[in-house]
Amino acid sequence: MKQTWVGVGAIATLIVALTFTVAQAQQSCDSSYPSVCIAPAPPDLDCSDIPHRRFEVRPPDPHRFDSDLDGIGCEQD
Repeated sequence: MKQTWVGVGAIATLIVALTFTVAQAQQSCDSSYPSVCIAPAPPDLDCSDIPHRRFEVRPPDPHRFDSDLDGIGCEQD
């Protein structure tokens, strides 16, 4: 079995790249929907546009997924 050694510099570069990727992903998710990743508006999305159902919604709810204001989005099928 051949062993491959990875240098500390390569590991540090990988960590930085992964951290940047996670930060980018978090920026593309609207904070009004903390349990799922839904892109911020625009465009305006409807429940029929996303696969998620019955998820937490916090104000300001730019997509208006929580029509009855109970903190749960896309409750109806």
